[in-house]
Amino acid sequence: MKHINVALFVSDLGCPHRCSFCNQKTISGKITPPNATDVEKAVETALSTSECNDGEIAFFGGSFTAIDRGYMLELLSKAYDYVSRGMFKGVRISTRPDCIDTDVLAVLKKYGVTSIELGCQSMDDEVLRLNNRGHASDCVPIAAKLIKDFGFELGVQMMTGLYGDTREKSIETARKLIALEPDTVRIYPTVVLESTELERLYRKGEYAPQSLEEAVDLCSELLTMFNEKDIKVIRMGLHSGGNVEEGYVAGVYHPAFRELCESRIYLKITEKELEKISDKNIEITVGGRYVSMLTGQKKSNIRYLEEKGYRVRIVQDNSYPKYKITVRGIEK
Repeated sequence: MKHINVALFVSDLGCPHRCSFCNQKTISGKITPPNATDVEKAVETALSTSECNDGEIAFFGGSFTAIDRGYMLELLSKAYDYVSRGMFKGVRISTRPDCIDTDVLAVLKKYGVTSIELGCQSMDDEVLRLNNRGHASDCVPIAAKLIKDFGFELGVQMMTGLYGDTREKSIETARKLIALEPDTVRIYPTVVLESTELERLYRKGEYAPQSLEEAVDLCSELLTMFNEKDIKVIRMGLHSGGNVEEGYVAGVYHPAFRELCESRIYLKITEKELEKISDKNIEITVGGRYVSMLTGQKKSNIRYLEEKGYRVRIVQDNSYPKYKITVRGIEK
């Protein structure tokens, strides 16, 4: 049976600041915050269809460790009912890096939390200031160390294309997050949602969101950086669902964003290999599971190579791991 996670959105409860990009109700599609009964219903629904003992109960959105302590314990207590019986492996939460201390970590440990994700967004202080994050980057390594010292799995989240951000700043953010040695990372290109400060700036012409091409090119490089350090990228791009489609104004929102980035990585690898040969008739060997990544969405990579004058033949070799290819010239 399929192992699944159960995700509940706490919206923006507990957030001490309204970030320029944030409209949690649009992202989650939720208006009423979940209570213990909602947790129970969601978990029981999951249990009725799947085996979940290798999954997690996750509380996302907002700043979980900054919400009212009684409300936080209400949610955690209900989740822990299932974790303590071995029905889930643990609880995952997301929060701000300035809302972590030893007291709250002790509480989380008591109630079966196993993974904590920090919404870092950027490690550039000017970007954080412009987007009204309300904290500086120096609190991130402090929070990360505390989380790891307590034995939690550490996750980090970053955004690209924020107001005031640049490609270089995003790459530097990734470098600084890699230095924290997190277990997981999520990468989100910025989406402009209605009723946000970014929408106001966008309407005034003071903010230009990334294009899809810019985001794919940058995030494929970020994905490579994390992959090279064996840091698992568990999400790329804002998830579909909720009311995102209705609240979308501008920016990068694509249902197959990760696939686009992985295909771009294959194209970059292919171009590097082509520098070693002069032939225009080429054979590319790739793992069978990764043919679609090599060819690109709607064969965009193959079309790109053909426009460069190459005639491409694909050969599958199931022993090839992800991102490994061999390119050689062949006779006509």
